[in-house]
Amino acid sequence: MLLIWLPFLFIAAENYPYRSDVLWVTVPNHANWLYKTGEEAIVEVEFYKYGIPQDGITVNYELGGDMMPTDAHGSVKLKDGRAFVSVGTMKEPGFRDCRLTAILDGKKYMHHVKVGFSVEKLKPYTKMPADFIDFWENAKAEAAKFPLQYTQKKVDKYCTDEIDCYLIKLQLNSRGQSIYGYLTMPKAKGSFPVVLCPPGAGIKTIKEPMKRKYYAENGLIRLEIEIHGLNPEIDAETFQEISEAFNGRENGYLSNGLDSRDNYYMKRVYLACVRSLDFLTSLPQWDGKNVITQGGSQGGALSLITAGLDKRVTACVANHPALSDMAGYKANRAGGYPHFFTNSVDMDTPDKIKTMAYYDVVNFARQIKVPTFITWGYNDNTCPPTTSYIVYNILNCQKESLITPINEHWTSDDTEYGLMLWIKKHLF
Repeated sequence: MLLIWLPFLFIAAENYPYRSDVLWVTVPNHANWLYKTGEEAIVEVEFYKYGIPQDGITVNYELGGDMMPTDAHGSVKLKDGRAFVSVGTMKEPGFRDCRLTAILDGKKYMHHVKVGFSVEKLKPYTKMPADFIDFWENAKAEAAKFPLQYTQKKVDKYCTDEIDCYLIKLQLNSRGQSIYGYLTMPKAKGSFPVVLCPPGAGIKTIKEPMKRKYYAENGLIRLEIEIHGLNPEIDAETFQEISEAFNGRENGYLSNGLDSRDNYYMKRVYLACVRSLDFLTSLPQWDGKNVITQGGSQGGALSLITAGLDKRVTACVANHPALSDMAGYKANRAGGYPHFFTNSVDMDTPDKIKTMAYYDVVNFARQIKVPTFITWGYNDNTCPPTTSYIVYNILNCQKESLITPINEHWTSDDTEYGLMLWIKKHLF
């Protein structure tokens, strides 16, 4: 049975918030939450307060496609705290979302559960431009003309008896643009694999550089980067001011320059990931063989993108990747984060759609030839399961997945540690 704790705010990022009085239990009648197109999906709904079944409470529901408007609605009355809702079916592959609401003691409690239909047949809307490979090969060649330049400062407060930590400032070009990162590596003598970890979305600091210190403790050199050229040692208040000033909904970096494939903000970011590999593979402690990319959300996207861009990558790990089939909304289904077509600013223009194709994860996934591991959940409304399946389905390489249906936009600490173990199993 799947236990789903939810507070009175539906926007909560996790299914298990701290000290909730209310418990939702939602159990699809297929244990893996998956169906064939044409099959009816039924979800058993239970609702408790203080662990007591709420008999006679009315639960309203709305049904619709993944990230799509409601197309059906109704209500059920709980008997002994439970009822059944028919989610219906789909004629085409995809996900259907059952959105639940209950009012108890004057408060509104909400939850949702997504089930999939013939998801192995999901295909991208995004097509690969004819000159996609040439465009990126030329971009990499141009970026490579700038010599590798960086500074490396030891950060004693993050060092331990087993590992050393350094703050890296990596210059990208002659215009003075840089990125920062924390490099953690074993103190022991020897040669080690390198792991590049790009960040999730946003303009933010690297808050916990030692949260994944177990990489270095397990014999892996890890570089966790930011992508905006902002020193992680800046105080939190300054970072917040910068984020609010330069990452508003109407002028966020993910839409900056989207009219032009040459001027789009993310071109510099993608090439910065390649330059990060230049740095990592220049280290005398690199083992000369293993180069891994690993990240979640935007970081998951950048991990896949870098693996598609750079043949030095030997393995790739991605959690619920963003930037995936971004124009999928034009197929009347969910598209990938940052959900341009649901933005108040018009993104549905020929120039912007053309640019998206040069930067979409699916077109880089088509290039990946190395072992790849992806994990995602079904209840994710940030990077919806539709787009994660599309990326996974299009991979033409050795691939593995960990499907966690209950998850929204998060992974557990155990899952994160398991990703490191997967990497260790795939070393040369």
